[in-house]
Amino acid sequence: MSTLVRDTGIVFTRELRPLLREPFTVVFSMIQPLFFLALFAPLLTNVPGLGTNALQWFVPGIVAMSCLFGASMTGSNLLFEMQSGSHERTLVTPLSRPSLLIGRALKEIVPVLVQAVVVVAIVTPFSFELHVPGIIVGLVILSVFCVGLGSLSYALALAAKGQDWIFWTVQQTFLFPVLLLAGMMLPLDGAPGWLQALSNVNPLSYIVDVERDLFNGTFDAQSIGAGTLAAAIVCAIGVAVGTSAMRKSN
Repeated sequence: MSTLVRDTGIVFTRELRPLLREPFTVVFSMIQPLFFLALFAPLLTNVPGLGTNALQWFVPGIVAMSCLFGASMTGSNLLFEMQSGSHERTLVTPLSRPSLLIGRALKEIVPVLVQAVVVVAIVTPFSFELHVPGIIVGLVILSVFCVGLGSLSYALALAAKGQDWIFWTVQQTFLFPVLLLAGMMLPLDGAPGWLQALSNVNPLSYIVDVERDLFNGTFDAQSIGAGTLAAAIVCAIGVAVGTSAMRKSN
């Protein structure tokens, strides 16, 4: 176990260095979510059920969206490493195979936290109410989900080795349905029954719900339990699938 922790720390540090050298890449990756925030949030002002301040409802969804976009696309970094041969060189090092996956996946937490801080800092002057304890708990849950999703993205990259189009086809095919069915952009309260049924089997729905509660300072045990369980399941499945794929990598 100590070897795994040490190796994971080495991989995490290695993966984090490019981010620290060019921190603006994190901010640049937020352009699309910020466009949604600027252009879509004003349209929600009069939507029933959102209260008087649409930002309180929309901002947690934007933070979750940043996590979804970033973590689901992170496998593209591994695709590049496989093309350049650096991944194969890493495989012959003494580092354990699971650490190569876990260290990379843990790195995905850092951009999520940075992007969340930036988004909250931007909207706070525009009547967004800060509930710091809730935001902290919400980001912890989102980080767990991010590790799982990032691991699945790496597993997909390994499966698509040499065929980048497969990675991007699968990623884009699942990205927007999952996003829309989680109710990030619009509430699904008045949606048809079949749409609500699909939303109920989407783990991200429960994560977005608990993010909204926590960002608004509401600590509801049922919501926190459901969101935490959903994030933990995605994390466990993602790490298991990703670790298995990394062990088989050559």
